Amino acid sequence: MSFPAVSEDFLRQYDVEAPRYTSYPTVPVWSANFSPTDHALALAAAGDRLSLYVHLPFCRAMCAFCGCNMVVQRDRSQVDDYLDAIEAELDLVAASLGRRRQLAQIHWGGGTPTTLDELQIQRLWDAIQQRFDVEPMAEVAIEIAPAITTGLQLRLLRRLGFNRISIGVQDLSPEVLKTIHRDQTAEQIGDLLHLARDLGFRGINVDLIYGLPQQTPRSWGNTLNQVLALQPDRAAVYSFAYVPEMRHNQRQLPLAAIPCGADKLELFKLAYEAFEAAGYQPIGMDHFARADDELAIAQRGRTLRRNFQGYTVSKVKEVIAIGATGISDVGGAYAQNLRPLTHYQSTVRSGRLATARGLHIGAEDLLRREVIQELMCNFWVDLGAQAQNRFGAEFAQLQGLARDGLVRLDGNTIEVTPLGRVFVRNVAMVFDSHPRTHTSHARAV
Repeated sequence: MSFPAVSEDFLRQYDVEAPRYTSYPTVPVWSANFSPTDHALALAAAGDRLSLYVHLPFCRAMCAFCGCNMVVQRDRSQVDDYLDAIEAELDLVAASLGRRRQLAQIHWGGGTPTTLDELQIQRLWDAIQQRFDVEPMAEVAIEIAPAITTGLQLRLLRRLGFNRISIGVQDLSPEVLKTIHRDQTAEQIGDLLHLARDLGFRGINVDLIYGLPQQTPRSWGNTLNQVLALQPDRAAVYSFAYVPEMRHNQRQLPLAAIPCGADKLELFKLAYEAFEAAGYQPIGMDHFARADDELAIAQRGRTLRRNFQGYTVSKVKEVIAIGATGISDVGGAYAQNLRPLTHYQSTVRSGRLATARGLHIGAEDLLRREVIQELMCNFWVDLGAQAQNRFGAEFAQLQGLARDGLVRLDGNTIEVTPLGRVFVRNVAMVFDSHPRTHTSHARAV
């Protein structure tokens, strides 16, 4: 499938701020009145099989582009103190869950989880196993940074049961890396990826970012060629979100050197065409997977799903998140933890869940969430016999998207076109019934 061409007028209309829809309703709608008691009740209503996310916010240094919740690690004791709090929160969560502690998925994200040394990795894994039952075939994933992850860490992770890794590459151009204050080499990435493959990791993913300052079609093409030579199983090609009003570290970036509009879309086009030419299948709005990968197979069968950690084939829908800013999706509610480490740590140590905000998801939102999920993952949804009555206003908006070539309408079904896949967040926004009075979202491309 060739990458669709768009005009400047089209881009001006559709390259607007839009949520990524990792949740629906989106985070700005959630309430600070959602209490730790509400959080505990949601955990008590959880199902039997769960996914566990652990947020590890530490990094050795601050990258100038970063939009994650992270802190620069001062020393080993800082991580040990945080692990004390993680264990305290695990106890609180386990008490609310009762006996329903079976894990089909585990994901360690950050920050950079491999800032933990081998003893700390072992400690955290033991803490999880002491409180939960990890299924023998569970998907156990971790995000790693090539500059600091060692072979010893990778071997330990594999022995513990980790079977998925995601390598944060972002870019390989020396000029781009210098501008964004990121220290890594292509050799480090290649060595880690080959070792992971030899150790038996599967679904090996690389993260890339387009729209970074100093990126040019030529430099980006060189990065893509080097990545493709490594033959990862999957790749995520994220749009750089420039939000200096929220991420003060981004204020040091040279604004004039940040690609935008048509120039930025050209970078995504290069990635799209490079991965497709190499035999990868486009997944969702910004991922690629080898044709025999389970994500690609699931998308072809319209069974692909998505949660806060990304695209998945798992049928487990409830996620319990541990750590500062962790977001749980459990028991019919969203619940997000406090952000500042000191507040998070003191709260869980006092015996209370560190809930900052959340939302009980009503029936109407559940219905719309499912529609948005299908559009974002499988690019197709059947709204059923009552579609025109229930979604009359939405169908009126969809007519305009159909005229512009983003969707095809056939009775009660909606199919996102190849062009619409690039702008799928614009399609999903049609079904977002909550007013967007303010937003921190990036543009659609």
